[in-house]
Amino acid sequence: MTEQVVYLNGVWGPVSEARVSVLDRGFIFGDGIYEVVPAYHSAQGPRPFRLEQHLQRLARSLAKVGIADPHSPAQWRELIGQALAVNPSLDPDVPDSLVYLQVTRGVAKRAHAFPAHVTPTVFAMVTPLNLPSAVQRERGVAVVVADDKRWLHCDIKSTSLLGNVLMAQHAAENDVLETIQLRDGYLTEASSSNVWVVRQGRLLAPPRSNLILEGIRYALVEELCVAAGIAFEARAISEAELRSADEIILSSASKEVVPVTLIDGVAVGTGRPGPVFAALYDGYQQMKARSAQA
Repeated sequence: MTEQVVYLNGVWGPVSEARVSVLDRGFIFGDGIYEVVPAYHSAQGPRPFRLEQHLQRLARSLAKVGIADPHSPAQWRELIGQALAVNPSLDPDVPDSLVYLQVTRGVAKRAHAFPAHVTPTVFAMVTPLNLPSAVQRERGVAVVVADDKRWLHCDIKSTSLLGNVLMAQHAAENDVLETIQLRDGYLTEASSSNVWVVRQGRLLAPPRSNLILEGIRYALVEELCVAAGIAFEARAISEAELRSADEIILSSASKEVVPVTLIDGVAVGTGRPGPVFAALYDGYQQMKARSAQA
């Protein structure tokens, strides 16, 4: 695989040569924001998918933690385009890419309160986008359930991801794809995915709130439901409803949509991917194809 070329504070270079100060607040405190944008292969080159929505979420998260956005939307678009241009084929067997953006508050003397007159650190890189396999789509994936012990601002796409890391490790130790989290007996999200529950043909989602990160695919899945004639409802979902669901679906930039067929070792519904997943996945692929042609 070709070495990544990354962007750090205005300079492009090999990832092995990129350097950040140990006093960067992203390193010391996790004081930063990140965004991940999928880019799909097309005849015209890689095309970022739903880029405007990703940039809007990046701006929202920066504003919520008081970091001045270092770039305009046009500058971010140019940076993302450059990142894709200088990393054309990191893995010839994986044509699609993920663009990772990170902004920290910057370098300053270690003190908890925000420093004055500090310049944000801006980093960007591209990695291959390894989507779920055909087998995972056809058979579904397994998950486990755990209590959500994270902080109360999960709506901010913060680099402070220790809670998510621990839940991802919990999934790995149980040899499953994801950990689905519950707070006070109600569904929030998985360690790195939004979670959707199907009951009697209706797609249910936890409501937008500070307890979940509103994935870009949240609004996308709503659009797909409208196009497919699937009833959609955002409301609190109890653990009992989760465990007795007809279908469970995960969504994220790196997973698109993927069916869950096993939860804590128990079959979901029929134990096979269901018709709502099939409709959403088909609609997703159609939307990708239209985006690549635009």
